[in-house]
Amino acid sequence: MAKTILIVDDEVHIRILMEQTLEELEDDGVELLTASNGLEALDLIQTEKPDLVFLDVMMPKMNGFEVCQAVKADVATQDTYIIMLTAKGQAFDQQQGHDVGANLYMTKPFDPDDVLEKATTVLALHP
Repeated sequence: MAKTILIVDDEVHIRILMEQTLEELEDDGVELLTASNGLEALDLIQTEKPDLVFLDVMMPKMNGFEVCQAVKADVATQDTYIIMLTAKGQAFDQQQGHDVGANLYMTKPFDPDDVLEKATTVLALHP
């Protein structure tokens, strides 16, 4: 069964950078999906059940913390691996991410190699 990664960010250039970073995983059968706000992300997570979500925090309609909390509270989606990706790197924000169930917390600007490595590890792909 193919693996799926959902990239959620309201900034189009970040989504494009993430897609460019992760596109080499498509050779391993990984499908990339994108969403530009929290509501769209939650809908995609519930319908597509991605294996991994890179989730921005500060977004319109529903922020990343709210999306993460909703996903982790739903039995059908609670096993979704969520990496919070945000410019908010303070300990308080990281604690809030942990509290809503995020599996990992990465700060922007991010290193594309780190993103690719995390995705490869989480999806158990061979680099």
